[in-house]
Amino acid sequence: MKYVVILGDGMADYPVDSLNGQTPLEVAKKDDIDNLCKYSEVGLCKTIPDGLKPGSDVANLSVLGYDPKSCYTGRSPLEAASIGIALKDTDVTVRANLVTLSDEDNFIDKTMIDYSADEISTEEAKELISYLAENINDEKRKLYAGISYRHCLVTDNGELCNDLTPPHDITGKKIKDYLPTSRVGKEYLAIMEKSAELLKNHPINIKRIKEGKNPATSLWFWGEGTKPSLIGFKEKTGLKGAMISAVDLLKGIAILTDMKVIEVAGATGNYDTNFSGKASACLSALKDGYDFVYIHMEAPDECGHHGDVKNKIFSIEEISEKVVKAVLKGLKETGEPFKMLICPDHPTPIKIKTHCSDPVPFLIYDSEKPYNGVKADRYTEKEAEKTGVVIKSGEMLMKEFLGIN
Repeated sequence: MKYVVILGDGMADYPVDSLNGQTPLEVAKKDDIDNLCKYSEVGLCKTIPDGLKPGSDVANLSVLGYDPKSCYTGRSPLEAASIGIALKDTDVTVRANLVTLSDEDNFIDKTMIDYSADEISTEEAKELISYLAENINDEKRKLYAGISYRHCLVTDNGELCNDLTPPHDITGKKIKDYLPTSRVGKEYLAIMEKSAELLKNHPINIKRIKEGKNPATSLWFWGEGTKPSLIGFKEKTGLKGAMISAVDLLKGIAILTDMKVIEVAGATGNYDTNFSGKASACLSALKDGYDFVYIHMEAPDECGHHGDVKNKIFSIEEISEKVVKAVLKGLKETGEPFKMLICPDHPTPIKIKTHCSDPVPFLIYDSEKPYNGVKADRYTEKEAEKTGVVIKSGEMLMKEFLGIN
């Protein structure tokens, strides 16, 4: 038996006014997903445990079958693993976004314009992070470059402060009400303010402004954590697993759970990603002896954060046409039995432009055993709720998918 998870990050949503009260999943033309409903179990799953924030870190660990309440130590340590940072038990890490803030003179008066600096290129970001590191790094703290706007600051013998705000939660808002106020938080704030001064007239930013792009005007710290300890996926499930994703977070989770990280040319983490390439990479991995492949696509989440209804619908349609259809076709041609799980990790509603903890719709298809329970007509939030199937955690969803008691 082969197992494939197709994870559309942030794919679920609330009704959208401009869509006549429908959600992107309801509007999207996704026949290759909807046609599976007549054979599949469809329902809702609560992927975010009570008391934890609805981040992609918590949610993807949950969908992979891990209990975030017992193993989660923060987002940035997972990303640090992908970057190749060897953390000590006493290290504290934070995610360091390159963001676009408005141009008021006083830092506290600025507004969060863009949490990703217009999806700044990795090449430009590496040059900026290298420049900032030369002026910020000391014996205690070191800044490391990641991908696009996503980077990492590591503090030796650090302390947790717990008052750092994700920048994608405050798009369009004045930052003064979201700045850290704790003793340690103020140390991070001082570095953020210094970075804004350093980046103000950097040649890369001057060039980006001329090109009509948002400049990277500041670092923004959030997602703090400490070195995690995760059980290997094969040790946990008996399956040889592989991860396909464009983002450091998922690659880090894979590294820490001893899953194979498969790189795909043209994978961007947005709606212009190489959807077909991800499907091909999945089929190749299964052919090469992997039992379980997790295909993660960030695009719907990014569109949700930007309030981009059009491209969120487009992303869902691409997942259906270029990933689900291609993977199904390839698997059926092998003649080998397989199961497929389709779900988001969490909703990223257009209306609020950030994550929420609402249960997500899931679909489990088994090539050998058509589902005999109440079926959904289509794969949507409302149809999933109508079936009455509710799974209380991502850990339980994965156990059901894999047939683990």
